[in-house]
Amino acid sequence: MKKITPQNIQVNNLSVNYGNIKAIKDISFNFRTSEITTLIGSNGAGKTTTLKALMGLLPSAGTVSVNDTRIEKLTVAGRISRGITLCPEGRGIFPNLTVHDNLMLGAYLNKNSAEIKHLLEEQLTFFPKLAERIKQIAGTLSGGEQQMLAISRALMSQPEFLLLDEPSLGLAPVIIDQIFSKFEDLKKQGLGLLIVEQNAILALEISDRAYVLETGTLTLSGTGAELLHDPRVIDAYLS
Repeated sequence: MKKITPQNIQVNNLSVNYGNIKAIKDISFNFRTSEITTLIGSNGAGKTTTLKALMGLLPSAGTVSVNDTRIEKLTVAGRISRGITLCPEGRGIFPNLTVHDNLMLGAYLNKNSAEIKHLLEEQLTFFPKLAERIKQIAGTLSGGEQQMLAISRALMSQPEFLLLDEPSLGLAPVIIDQIFSKFEDLKKQGLGLLIVEQNAILALEISDRAYVLETGTLTLSGTGAELLHDPRVIDAYLS
């Protein structure tokens, strides 16, 4: 994995509208490399919308900066080149392609064949199950294996920041534990992870910082440990 220098993404007054409905209402927050940041909230709070806006998949107002360099006008490909990658809800793999071909699509902006080969080897080491399934059609993988594939495909773009939308969705507890332990490994390697997650307890337990999003507005922030023990969070999401 390439060396990742300390970086910070600052989001200021981010707003997203769906017609006349204001889904995200002038929210401001930040997240950093070498940290895990979690965004929790109920269904419909705007968590997925926030990630899509950060990736440039939705029109939005406000500013997004990486180390004081504004990026909100960049295309999706431009943001990937700037080191930001999204692992979407529902995994978004290509079910009729092999594991190998799915992974190669993650490196589509990279023209260095030797580097791509090295990246592929890294991912097959990181998730050995994928090495066992490398020629298998992705749609025939188990749910946990598909999630591993989605994460590895995102990592093939060599991001500094990895955005993850509901990575535990539909997975067995033992597989969730395996995947979340990998998130801590990625943090140690210097990546910044921004995780949207319904399993609030699990997410907060591994988070350096966390935010609560309610109907498009950020209502609470703190360390993962602080929110894990906040009575308001316990009452709304953990009880």
